[in-house]
Amino acid sequence: MSIAQPFPLADPYAGSSLQAPRIQLPKQDLAVRLICPECRDSQPNIEEEFSSGDLVCRGCGLVLGDRIVDTRSEWRTFANEEGDDPSRVGGPTNPIYEGLDTLSTSISFRDGNTGHSRELQRASARLSNEKSQRSLTVIFEQIQSMCDQYSLPRSVSDTAKMLYRRCEEEKLLRGKQPDAIVAACLFIACRQAAVPRTFREIVELTNVPKKQIGQCYKALERAFNLTPGATAANPDLMARYCNYLALPPALQAYCSDVAGRARARDVGSGRSPVSIASGIIYFTAMLFGYSVSLKEIGATAGVSEGTIKLVYRLLWADREALVNEKWFEEGKVRWENLPSVESKESKEGKSPKDK
Repeated sequence: MSIAQPFPLADPYAGSSLQAPRIQLPKQDLAVRLICPECRDSQPNIEEEFSSGDLVCRGCGLVLGDRIVDTRSEWRTFANEEGDDPSRVGGPTNPIYEGLDTLSTSISFRDGNTGHSRELQRASARLSNEKSQRSLTVIFEQIQSMCDQYSLPRSVSDTAKMLYRRCEEEKLLRGKQPDAIVAACLFIACRQAAVPRTFREIVELTNVPKKQIGQCYKALERAFNLTPGATAANPDLMARYCNYLALPPALQAYCSDVAGRARARDVGSGRSPVSIASGIIYFTAMLFGYSVSLKEIGATAGVSEGTIKLVYRLLWADREALVNEKWFEEGKVRWENLPSVESKESKEGKSPKDK
């Protein structure tokens, strides 16, 4: 996503037989030339004198303009300290904060009891958008604080801020709570920056109900034509869960291999990415002989043990196609390590009627 063209609105005429109305844009006349009104020469000799700031015709000496800005390169040093610093401006501008002026003018109440101060304050309040700018600044600080709390990269915070500003400019979510809009923007920004976070994590971070976040997310997804989240297991999610479970890094690569094969065979289609990732971790850990329980995986991923068992059944049914043959040749895995669904349920004390 480019900051120069952030979140363009979706085409309302896409997928329909209607055609968008054509708008005739004004064309620029490129044949306009600057001619001296005194000598009226077809090929005038007009020169810019930056020393005096004048635009002078060399044919007759008529001054055509004054206060000309010198746009040439500057090689003087304007810094207070010694050194080679020809820049006369500050740091690079941030397009996210463009238009949010930090400087403001306040009108004094002392007017000698003439009443002009109150009238000037009312006029200033009508013409300025200081209140909306202040609210945007507060929201941006809230987004940055949440990103710092979860150690999210700067790309996530910048994307969330730009998305929230675009939402305010287009008036997309009128009547919605700002906290719910912030939560939806953070969820979308995490996906855009390839740093996925689950709905449960966003709910815990923002303390906003899941239903409100989902409503705002669906509205933003339709408005900006965002790519919906994939239903397959995300490698980043599995890597995070393996780290939380203190599993070795080698197992993360094995989980990614199993996830790629499951995605190719459409195993677990329609399930949430968190459920599929949890089931693949349990399936791969059992296959390689690592000791990890369903309770530990469920507590880490925030899913129930029954959901993990259901995904495990789907993986176990297609186990021969999901396991790499090189692992058997290298002696890393054995089918005996992978418990069958029947043996799992018998160990848990379930009767045949419950199968």
